[in-house]
Amino acid sequence: MLLIVTICANAQNIQFHYDFGRHIYSNEEAGRQKITVTIEQFKADQWGSWFYFVDIDINRRFTESAYTEISREFNLGKQSPFAAHIEYDGGLNRSRSFQHAALIGPAWNGHSADFSKTYSVQLMYKQYFKSYADTRSYASFQLTGVWGITFANKACTFSGFADLWRGEKANRHGQLVFLTEPQFWYNLNTLNGMENVNLSVGTEVEISNNFIFNTYNNKNFFVNPTLALKWTF
Repeated sequence: MLLIVTICANAQNIQFHYDFGRHIYSNEEAGRQKITVTIEQFKADQWGSWFYFVDIDINRRFTESAYTEISREFNLGKQSPFAAHIEYDGGLNRSRSFQHAALIGPAWNGHSADFSKTYSVQLMYKQYFKSYADTRSYASFQLTGVWGITFANKACTFSGFADLWRGEKANRHGQLVFLTEPQFWYNLNTLNGMENVNLSVGTEVEISNNFIFNTYNNKNFFVNPTLALKWTF
């Protein structure tokens, strides 16, 4: 699940990721999707900003799932780096829905003078809702960090997010879940003669602990890289 924000008035992109996870963990992740299509948009306005993304997982025969996160921030003062953050997380897969959640809390946002470096830290109360028979509603928390760094005369971008939250095991005992998805992109529109080609090539590496539902053995730490293309509108 990915959260990359480029600070500008209106930014939208679509990404295509080929996932190598099922090749690296042929037993634990034998059914992992090969392709993920991500659509995301950030839009600022006079009150704050909107952000959403949709991850669509595809294999050879099916659209496996669609997962979305939608957030709204309200600035707490014109010059203040603090904002109120409200968020919804949820989606569907072929057999049932993801467990839905709502989040609320403060955010601390900032950037360099030329916007080449951006960051956000969010500490939120998280409420899970009962979504299907073997789930239940429960209170949780989530700490999120988001960053974006553009360098080498805008040719390269390093961006991503890191989430830490309280989840529950199947026996309803609590556990900490960690997920980060750093991305590296080379922006082709910085090359001579390609100024209007808003295509980037790069990679995303999903690093997680207690995130992937694994019934094969007790392994809970995974590193899943991708090869990716991104078109920015």
